[in-house]
Amino acid sequence: MALRKENILIVDDDIDILELLQRHLKSMNYHTYKAISVKEALFILKDTFIDLLITDIQMPEIDGLQLLKFTNEHYPQMPKLVVTGYPSVNGALQVIQSGAMDYLTKPFTKDELKEGIEKAFAHGVERAMAKPKTATFKNNPYADMVGESSAFHKVIHIVERVKDNMATVLIQGESGTGKELVARAIHYSGTFSRKPFIAVNCGAIPENLQEAELFGYMKGAFTGADQNRNGFFQAAQGGTLFLDEIGSASLAVQTKLLRALQEKEITKVGSQKAEKVNIRIIAATNANLLEDIKNNNFRQDLFYRLTVVEIHVPPLRERKSDIPLLVEKFLRKYGVEYKDRLLRITPEVLRILERYNWPGNIRELENIVQRMVIMSDGILEVKDVPDFLKYKIDFPESGFLSLREMEKKYIQRVLIHTQANKTKAAEILQIDRKTLRSKI
Repeated sequence: MALRKENILIVDDDIDILELLQRHLKSMNYHTYKAISVKEALFILKDTFIDLLITDIQMPEIDGLQLLKFTNEHYPQMPKLVVTGYPSVNGALQVIQSGAMDYLTKPFTKDELKEGIEKAFAHGVERAMAKPKTATFKNNPYADMVGESSAFHKVIHIVERVKDNMATVLIQGESGTGKELVARAIHYSGTFSRKPFIAVNCGAIPENLQEAELFGYMKGAFTGADQNRNGFFQAAQGGTLFLDEIGSASLAVQTKLLRALQEKEITKVGSQKAEKVNIRIIAATNANLLEDIKNNNFRQDLFYRLTVVEIHVPPLRERKSDIPLLVEKFLRKYGVEYKDRLLRITPEVLRILERYNWPGNIRELENIVQRMVIMSDGILEVKDVPDFLKYKIDFPESGFLSLREMEKKYIQRVLIHTQANKTKAAEILQIDRKTLRSKI
């Protein structure tokens, strides 16, 4: 079998082993990433496309088995290979059950390593081919996107349709819903994943610089232009250009964007020569572009060019069943970052998070979980929840509840406050425990 040049992540707390593995892999024409801990490996996995994981098992703080379980859940198609200095029958069984293809016992030869890698890649291909087409998205290949709700599946369905072509996409949704994650999922799960992905926040670029930043400029085009410079369009050549907050683009830039979409060419500021570009444009906005068109702030013809495919990213309040999965994801991320271990959360805290409507959407949820991780002692409990969430009651639009519903919500609030201590709750409510049990 001919070896392919792929990205391999090697994880071991032994520097000498890391260096040895890197030398061997380099001689086999692989590109390597090194991590001396599971924590460092998770940071690399978050930002890098990895084709194969090679990890030790015995490591301080978080061991390799936990890393295997994590990657098996979040990167199910990625082959895993274990190197260990402590072989045993039970250990081997644990390794295989945790998702690894095989394991090598230290010390191993270069040929044994080569054979193990080839075997891991071959099994990975067989596993991908054997995957039924009707498989659910429980273990989805879309990086940081997680969910099981019907609203989430609708988004994933469109991503699946557009990931392998260069169709222009407009992603709409409230602030904090994860529009850039959807754009990255389209790019990195498809045919063009090895090509550039360039993200540009149009709202963060001053209006007088937008044209130069996007399309580039020639020396002397304006004060300060002391050399020729390419823009974001040239940087994204062959890949994807993600234009966030597209509603903030000036009308002059909108005109040039329209031409870029129609003619597949751009012109640098200060130049008369058009340059061909071959990129996919994904735009995103939390604004009402149709309203902006009415107010002459956005070009109608550009809007129609951008909306070859539209994706509406639902707010978190419309996909509350995904909250436990999102919380688990953030617990892994910040548990490792702040506590050097994986944390747990009590059911009571999850219920509090699920009843809140999250006006800041997923970004707000992530910030709250991050704060609770910092304040916790290892298990996220009611005491770690910010007060405004503990006592938050979301009333319907009319602003009124029946007495029965009001009583129910108030009893729930008291139970949360007392951490389900019925004796204390009964005292606060000034009823006996029997009555409280009946109402519960």
